[in-house]
Amino acid sequence: MKSKINYFNFRFATFAAMLTSISFLLLASGCAKKNAPQPEGPEVAVVEMHHESVTITTELPGRTAAFRIAEIRPQVSGLIQKRLFTEGAEIKTGDMLYQIDPAPFQAAYDRVEANLPALKLRAERYKEALIDKAVSQQEFDDADATLKQAQAELETARINLDYTRVISPINGRIGTSNVTEGAIVTAYQSMPLATIQQLDPIYVDIPQSTTELLRLRRSLEGGNLNHDKTNQNKVKLILEDGTPYSSEGILQFQDITVDPTTGSVILRVIFPNPNGILLPGMFVRAIIIEGINEKAILAPQQGVFRNPKGEAYALIVNSESKVEQRMLALDRAIGDKWLVSSGLNSGDRVIVEGVQKARPGTPVQAILFKADKN
Repeated sequence: MKSKINYFNFRFATFAAMLTSISFLLLASGCAKKNAPQPEGPEVAVVEMHHESVTITTELPGRTAAFRIAEIRPQVSGLIQKRLFTEGAEIKTGDMLYQIDPAPFQAAYDRVEANLPALKLRAERYKEALIDKAVSQQEFDDADATLKQAQAELETARINLDYTRVISPINGRIGTSNVTEGAIVTAYQSMPLATIQQLDPIYVDIPQSTTELLRLRRSLEGGNLNHDKTNQNKVKLILEDGTPYSSEGILQFQDITVDPTTGSVILRVIFPNPNGILLPGMFVRAIIIEGINEKAILAPQQGVFRNPKGEAYALIVNSESKVEQRMLALDRAIGDKWLVSSGLNSGDRVIVEGVQKARPGTPVQAILFKADKN
């Protein structure tokens, strides 16, 4: 009887232990279900927007032009005796370029000079005779006028004789000669004997549309841009082959007349050109500083899209970790980013990867985008 009781107690204890274990497992399973994390949606990579200080520039096409141009023309008529320069050479102010036959001009000078002493003595005698009333005032005036006329003719002859030596009025590089020795030239003829161009420094003429001018003025007046007083007039240059020019230029002036055919005004920039890299007529691109935007928002281009109407928009992750679509107004591209005029604020998280999994209103898990440094 005692053995049966012990067996019963053993079976009861075993059953109670089993119930306790099952209860514990059920309780643990319920707690696990209660504390299990809820799905957070697909992962998307985001870039957080912040206000930045950005120097706003405009890239405009332009053409180079010589700093000074001198078209060399004869000031007296005659025969070219000598050409005294090498075509394409550097010329200095005062260098002699051509020699026109001086013989007829020398003869004219000598003739007037030979008559001058006699006319001078005659005028002096008439002056003395006028005191004694030996000659009339009219006779003295005629003799004095003849002397002055001869002196003027002598000066004219001297000037014409000097003009037979055709000299350079500027420093620069001379082009081809349009005449050779033995050619007959005419004073102030339409065809220049040669042309000299000063290339250091050199001008770059840049057309800027009036639309751009008005936009820039509105930005400055609205406080969106601040003047960069240190670098405001500095201009960078990109050559035809895409390489940057080594020296910066200085904005000289902005024309006040609008070209009616193009609707633009000319900006003239001066660049140093000591090595002669820039030649007149070259096509270049100038980068002009407009000002500084102290609170710019730059959105990565890979996070900006366009709808069928061509309107720009971005997808952001809002404070509820849901996707939200924002319509954007874009100003310009700066590198691989868009300068956003409106639509984004500092702190907004723009989706740049995983867009195909993001739909407006759906929850997502945002992770910071890490750019590939390679």
